[in-house]
Amino acid sequence: MTFASLLAFAGLCLLLSLTPGPDTFLVLRTALRRVGAGLATAAGCSIGGILWALLVGVGLAALLEQSAEVFRWLKIAGGVYLLYLGVSAFLRGRRERVRIAARTAEAANSAPLPGQLSGQAARQAAGQARAGQPRWKGNLAGFGAGALSTLLNPKVGLFYLALVPQFIPHGGDTLLTALVLGGVEALIGGAYLSLVAFAAAKAMGLLRKPKVELWLDRASNTIIGGLGLGILVSSAAN
Repeated sequence: MTFASLLAFAGLCLLLSLTPGPDTFLVLRTALRRVGAGLATAAGCSIGGILWALLVGVGLAALLEQSAEVFRWLKIAGGVYLLYLGVSAFLRGRRERVRIAARTAEAANSAPLPGQLSGQAARQAAGQARAGQPRWKGNLAGFGAGALSTLLNPKVGLFYLALVPQFIPHGGDTLLTALVLGGVEALIGGAYLSLVAFAAAKAMGLLRKPKVELWLDRASNTIIGGLGLGILVSSAAN
């Protein structure tokens, strides 16, 4: 594989990364809470891409190309997982806001509703609530969610199926070439998703108001859940 062909593949990976997909919205949603969790999710997405490259290299992912039924069920599994991520994150956010409201009410000797919190009191309570949660658990959950999101996305596998054969030299090592290409895609995709995480965290630092954070969190969860629902609907129609 020549350096020119490697650059061409890197350019295709950059175009793929710049196209918003489930991984982008997943990283955005986790980074809205903490940049470290967003970076862990980006790392999970990168590892998921490398695993897809490994599957293609050993020939297992070719099953997707040969069996429309396997492809359909993998799409359904990915849709269910994305829908689960959106719904579970929404419910978890509601529970967190209730805890924040309770802590703020206790501190202020009153009992305001979640939507009636003062900005300073809500930010203080949110900081206390998040400080009580081990960061490594949030990072591990983000990493796992990112890896599963990528592994359950058949478009990633088909991306490698379509492109890897084009870059394997005659008589070359298929597995090694696939892993090299997977590493390139993981670096580019991971770097882009890391920028998304930093940008989301920076934006929240500038616009850290309870209502803004609430609506951004709801919007990202709705998009993730909507992507999963759309995949399920399209799979059922086929």
